[in-house]
Amino acid sequence: MTSVESEPETALDEGITDAPDFQDVFSCVFGIDEPELRTYQLLLDNPDSTVEELSDRLDRDRSTVNRNLKTLRETELASRKRMLVDGDGNTYEYTATPVTEARELMHDTLEDWTDHAHSRIELFGTVDF
Repeated sequence: MTSVESEPETALDEGITDAPDFQDVFSCVFGIDEPELRTYQLLLDNPDSTVEELSDRLDRDRSTVNRNLKTLRETELASRKRMLVDGDGNTYEYTATPVTEARELMHDTLEDWTDHAHSRIELFGTVDF
């Protein structure tokens, strides 16, 4: 027969069913999903890609790729530069943030989030939810 109260470590261990994989961590830290991660990975291998090139390689609609790139830029995982096209037009080329910088960004973002979570825990029981 088990006790109603359990050790904190046991309760915590029982609450974790699977260790998160990289995609889970990436998604949690940056709030992005698998399509953005695929776009980021493609950009790592193909720097200076246009939306059209990415759309073709990902077999996704251009508007979807544009949304993915917008999210990656907002999270600082990608950058873009404007390129002049023959005539009077322009296009953008996108490049992924290098892995070493992205890793550091992940650590910094996770640390900030953890600090915020700890401050919220300290308010537990003192304010309304």
